[in-house]
Amino acid sequence: MAELKYVIGDATMPIGTGEKLICHISNDIGGWGAGFVLALSKRWKEPEMAYRGMKKELRVLGYVQFVEVEDDIMVANMVAQHDVIPKRIDGVLTKPIRYYALNTCLEKVNACALDQGATLHMPRIGAGLSGGDWKEIEQIIKNTMSVDVVVYDLKPVEGTVYETNTTKI
Repeated sequence: MAELKYVIGDATMPIGTGEKLICHISNDIGGWGAGFVLALSKRWKEPEMAYRGMKKELRVLGYVQFVEVEDDIMVANMVAQHDVIPKRIDGVLTKPIRYYALNTCLEKVNACALDQGATLHMPRIGAGLSGGDWKEIEQIIKNTMSVDVVVYDLKPVEGTVYETNTTKI
C-alpha cells in the first residue's frame, strides 16, 4: 500500500533515492508565471518550455505532459485548472481547480510512476492559486495513488504531522 508523507522542504529538491516524479497543476489557457511553477522555472527551464510549446488542443483538462529534467527526476505538468482566476457563474463563485481533471491526471501520473518505479513528490497541489480544498485533494491522492507520495511544505502547516527522517523514502 502506498504511503503519503509530509515533509518540510522544497518539492523541486525531492528527497530519497531512485526515480522521482514531481507533479504540479497547470492551467488550460497557457498561463505560466505564478505559484509553484516559478520555483520549477528557477530550477529547470524544460518544464516551462515544454508547457509553453504545448499545442492548444493538447492543453485540455486531464492532460499530463511528462518532462525529464534530470536522469532520475521527471516533472508532470498536469492540466487540472480551468483558467487562472475564480469566476462567478449564476451567482456561485467557481474556483479554477477541477477535481475530476485532477483525478484523471493523477491516474496517469500513478501509471507513469509505476512504470518508472518512481516515487511521487509535490507541493500541496491545487490548494494555492487554484483555490482547492486540501482535504478533498488529499483524498483524491489517496484514492488514485499506488506509489509512495511525499508532500512538501516550505514551512509547517498547523495540524500536519511531518516525517522526521527525510533522507530516504
